[in-house]
Amino acid sequence: MSDRSSGVSGGILAATKNGAATLLATGRTRLELLANEFAEEKLRALRLLLLAQMASFCLIVGTILVLAVLAVLFWEQRLLLLSILSAGFLLAGGAALLALRRGALARRHLFTTSIAELEHDIRLLQGAVRGETRAD
Repeated sequence: MSDRSSGVSGGILAATKNGAATLLATGRTRLELLANEFAEEKLRALRLLLLAQMASFCLIVGTILVLAVLAVLFWEQRLLLLSILSAGFLLAGGAALLALRRGALARRHLFTTSIAELEHDIRLLQGAVRGETRAD
């Protein structure tokens, strides 16, 4: 009788070890996926930042040059021209600030792939637990 009980005990122990190993492997895979998504998001944000800086610099220099050309072309009405252009740029800057604020406050769900995979794992584990309780 002790042979039979040690075989069952060894089977339960081996199954527990296999389950723990599978759980750890799944956890490691999910953490690697999370780290990959974080690295991709970081690179995307850095790329967008650099592109935004480059675009801003080019637009500022271009705008200054266009204003200089307009001031030279319309030298007689330079005060009126500069007043109108200043008001236009102030309005455009205010609109850009509002758009920036709206974009900063908008929620973006990070790690959607990792969360979906973890939810899938949870459903599978819950299904396995329900299947084991029915078998008992």
